[in-house]
Amino acid sequence: MTITRFAPSPTGYLHIGNLRTALFNYLIAARDGGSFILRIDDTDPARSKEEYVEAIKQDLAWLGLKWDRLERQSARLPRYEEVAQKLRDMGRLYECFETPTELDLKRKKQLNMGKPPVYDRSALKLSEEERARLREERGPGHWRFRLDHARIEWQDGILGDLSIDAASVSDPVLIRGDGQFLYTLASVVDDIDFAITHVVRGSDHVTNTAVQIQIMQALGATPPHFAHHSLLTGPEGEALSKRLGTLALRDLRARGIEPMALLSLLARLGSSRPVELADSLEEIARGFELSSFGAAPTKFDEADLLPLTAHHLAAQPYEAVRERIAALGVPEGIAPEFWDVTRENITVLDDLADWWKLVREGAEPLVAEEDREFVAQALELLPAPPYGPDSWSAWTKAVKEATGRKGRALFMPLRKALTGKDHGPDMARLMPLLQKLRARS
Repeated sequence: MTITRFAPSPTGYLHIGNLRTALFNYLIAARDGGSFILRIDDTDPARSKEEYVEAIKQDLAWLGLKWDRLERQSARLPRYEEVAQKLRDMGRLYECFETPTELDLKRKKQLNMGKPPVYDRSALKLSEEERARLREERGPGHWRFRLDHARIEWQDGILGDLSIDAASVSDPVLIRGDGQFLYTLASVVDDIDFAITHVVRGSDHVTNTAVQIQIMQALGATPPHFAHHSLLTGPEGEALSKRLGTLALRDLRARGIEPMALLSLLARLGSSRPVELADSLEEIARGFELSSFGAAPTKFDEADLLPLTAHHLAAQPYEAVRERIAALGVPEGIAPEFWDVTRENITVLDDLADWWKLVREGAEPLVAEEDREFVAQALELLPAPPYGPDSWSAWTKAVKEATGRKGRALFMPLRKALTGKDHGPDMARLMPLLQKLRARS
């Protein structure tokens, strides 16, 4: 059975980069009829906040990414200690006492000598007496996993054959001096215990993956299938991290972006397949293939979400927006017609408010100086409401006969005079909805 997971840390709101990882893992599980786990990586008590846990759940629920199981790392600390002790007993986890300053000096020295800045394992040479003395002087040390200095190889689901020489990587710290279990160990234990079969994450985790593969093998486990998607950049190729504050999912939701627009874009962006607006997550999952994605950085432009949102809304039946329209105060008797007339002329649902205000109150006329006399004459020919489906054609015909104008020179000034806009729904359909025409006053 395919089992995937999305493992956010509750230290902030989910952003577009997080969503890409969540979506890929969800789609793999959904496509294969598998299970999708939401794992809250909250081993850092100082930075993890419950408000962010709830926000993560809300964002995923808004998008329809339903998890089959919820896990929290803060509830699994005894299990991590059990595995850590096993690694100690195996001689694969050793205590170190260097301060950050001492480690920085070591790295600089190695770089000056033309060597890779890899931890020199000096802690392995300490005697028990020296360790005891350092604990007394500095407190408990941090614990590193002793890597086997061999090549770590795997077939990546996106990047293909990957190979990393473990000798070029520092032995990773798995437990801090204050006892906090770090991501590398906690994630390995969870992936083993939850029988995770596939892990998709950003390409910045490639080295982490190599390390985790060795830890899993040391524990006698079979690593899952790994895949590393490209990182997102801004539309000009700039680092997206500088803009993530404006790309939180909660902010996109507040700006009216529709879930299917967001999901449809991210499910194809960076792949060899064109972006197509889907009707459902099931449709997206059926056509999802990791192998279609490339390794190059992928440009993300928030502006691309607007036409997708507009197209999605235009296709929605009245029942899908009934509550939103009712909240505007649109009478139930004309609400379906109002939606049918306006739905192809909005980008986000909030735009409906402007159209309802126009229908309810009319609009300040928008009249060019050269059209002033023409519009004044035309408005004298405008009959009093209520209007029917033939009112627009009858009025424009009368104006054409009286003024000799035709085509765009006839219709555009009249549209702008009645609606205050130079675009919008078919006037023959909009006019019957108009309740007041301030343009006549």
